[in-house]
Amino acid sequence: MTDLFELSNQRIRSAPSGLHRFLYPVIQWDGRLTEIYGPRGVGKTTMMLQKAGELNQISPNQALYISLDDILFFSLTIVGTADLFFKFGGKYLFIDEVHKYPPKFSEHDWSAEIKNIYDRYPTLHIVYSGSSILELHKGKGDLSRRRQVYHLPGLSFREFLLFNGRAELPSFPLEEILNRHVSISQEITTRTKVIPAFHDYLSQGYYPFFVEAPQMYFTRLQDIITVILETDIPAVTDIPFDTTVKLKKLLAIIASSAPYTINLARSGQALSITDQRTLLKYLHYLDKAELIALLPREASGNQVLRKPEKIYLDNTNLMHCFNLKPEPGTLRETYFHNQLRILHKIVRSETADFLVDTKWTFEVGGRNKKGKQIENQPNAFRALDGIETGYSHVIPLWIFGFLY
Repeated sequence: MTDLFELSNQRIRSAPSGLHRFLYPVIQWDGRLTEIYGPRGVGKTTMMLQKAGELNQISPNQALYISLDDILFFSLTIVGTADLFFKFGGKYLFIDEVHKYPPKFSEHDWSAEIKNIYDRYPTLHIVYSGSSILELHKGKGDLSRRRQVYHLPGLSFREFLLFNGRAELPSFPLEEILNRHVSISQEITTRTKVIPAFHDYLSQGYYPFFVEAPQMYFTRLQDIITVILETDIPAVTDIPFDTTVKLKKLLAIIASSAPYTINLARSGQALSITDQRTLLKYLHYLDKAELIALLPREASGNQVLRKPEKIYLDNTNLMHCFNLKPEPGTLRETYFHNQLRILHKIVRSETADFLVDTKWTFEVGGRNKKGKQIENQPNAFRALDGIETGYSHVIPLWIFGFLY
């Protein structure tokens, strides 16, 4: 137990203090079982370490942080660790990288062990985190009725300004942005130069590690992509190695022509996949891993086996990672889709680019983009790049990065 406390305290001391992701104050940390999931590199570990440090300042060693990809857990079990921690007076157990846990029992996986801990120790608070692909996990321990679930995406444009030291600004609900974007944008532009900051964000601002080593940003992002494809997805889906190769090829095809309007027959032929349902399932894996983003025609129904209308890379930083000079129109659409889909339902519009919450229609473009196709529609807006402030139903594109 001494070694675990020592490792935990080392990690806690190394975590940056002061700045928190938007989700930090939202999470009910006193819940008995809390799941935090999201793409790699967005700050899940840092957030857990920050909370553990805060708790240990109140009462030393009441919180323990463990990462299940540590070599210690090739021999240790989660249940055994929790039992020891509880006997030492522990109250908050933070478990990172749950999908990397090497199972110790043929009939039990990490979710079954966490369920046992939950049932055995009613006063112990458990917080666990993992990749976005946890949504694909069909565990042997049913945690669905016990857990609180939180999704942590990458940084919003607002958070980028905060983490970059440029400005500390509030977020705004979408409806408030639509109703009073002129006054909001005027307030923000007096605090910081948004246009150059926005271009920086589109290139390398979605993942918080831009603060650590900007010159290594894309190298680290490439490493993350590799780990997701070669380790994370296979760990949850049990797909064979040759399938990971197909996933890489599929991602490369999408990256080369995003937004990608998929031809199932042609794409299947290129990847030697004869069953279209298999191809759609692979797209679903990449979507859940938050490497791509599927734009459906409708907001309801099972999207797994439906052909998407368009396929984007998940965020604009991935576009820059794959292509040094992304097409501006695609960059704008990718940004808008990425920022809106965190809190809203976004689908293809019949007359414009996007329909949000079945209520608002958006056309996305450059500063000279006309809106003839939507001029007679109610609740229709133009989100335009290259402008600081708008008017009426013309809204600066960058301001949609202030939703969270």
